[in-house]
Amino acid sequence: MISVGFVMVTLSTLAYFLALGALIPTLPRYVEKELRGGSVAVGVVVGAFAVSAALLRPLAGRLGDTRGRRVLVIGGSLMMGLSVLAYNLVDGVVALTLLRLATGAGEAAMWVGAATAIQDMAPEDRRGEAASYFSVSLYAGLAFGPLIGEALRTGSGYHAVWLFAGACGIAASLLGMGTPNDVRGEPQPFRLLHPAAFGPGSILLLGMLPFIGFATFIALYGPTLGVDDVAPFLLLYGVLVLVIRVIGARLPDRLGWARASSISLVVLGAAGLLLGLWGSVSGVWLAVVALAVGMSLLFPALFSAAVSAVPEHERGQAVGTFSLAFDIANGLGPAVLGIVVAVGDYRSAFLVAGLAALAGLALVRPVARRQA
Repeated sequence: MISVGFVMVTLSTLAYFLALGALIPTLPRYVEKELRGGSVAVGVVVGAFAVSAALLRPLAGRLGDTRGRRVLVIGGSLMMGLSVLAYNLVDGVVALTLLRLATGAGEAAMWVGAATAIQDMAPEDRRGEAASYFSVSLYAGLAFGPLIGEALRTGSGYHAVWLFAGACGIAASLLGMGTPNDVRGEPQPFRLLHPAAFGPGSILLLGMLPFIGFATFIALYGPTLGVDDVAPFLLLYGVLVLVIRVIGARLPDRLGWARASSISLVVLGAAGLLLGLWGSVSGVWLAVVALAVGMSLLFPALFSAAVSAVPEHERGQAVGTFSLAFDIANGLGPAVLGIVVAVGDYRSAFLVAGLAALAGLALVRPVARRQA
């Protein structure tokens, strides 16, 4: 399974997400400190990326099915890299927002192309393993990218961050030339949402909510428990996910996607309930371990489910539909849980998120039956 093409796509993905990771802590600070924007401006600039990415993912999937995966990886990475380099040329919120829309368009193309290519190269009985290894590059980029971005910001300023991230995007485009481009069969008429991926994507959305709630509110919840520095919680989570994804890469295939995702949902639900019912630092540490275990299995299992039920020439559309779950979860999840916090408190939001993950169990059997 580990071919030259697999390695090239994985390295391209690593370079790409190093760039995105470097922007995570630096871009909001830049809008607020350098452009004198308020919280609304920060939200608009940061969120514009997700808007264009979500809107264009289905179209990117269709393009990948008709023109091949390589054009998506190369073109998406190049668009991201050039748009980020252009951050150096603007000094206003409006112009930066327009460039962020272009960055999001690149994200739609690159992620769909790379993720689909990885599944193209994977044997049918090792799709979950392939997704696990592929996601390691994604998580590594998002884990180390912010550290590099902050180091560059403090040492050389924001423009150094934009140069680094843009260069990573161009490097990802060059590495993407090694993406296999063999597409077989005639694609079916375009569908905005591919039915085979809608069920797995819905399960993923519900299952992600405990982690979304944790990531959104832990910095605010920690001080209520006497913990001002929550970085160790996030570090433990990131390290555990990387280790489990590598060591347990074959678990989703051995268990089967339905069983693996069910176990993940139970563990993620338990993490939300732990955070909501046990208001202590010990409860947070246990919840972090549960979140890492659950999230490590959930994505590879459901990703393999989304693509295994479609022919190769429709796989890009399926991946485009499936990946919408990330945009919806990360876009609407914090807002919905924020309403729960406003009505109740942080622990209430964690409880709701945990119950949502457990509710996802009700979808597993119907989806499995439909695919069978």
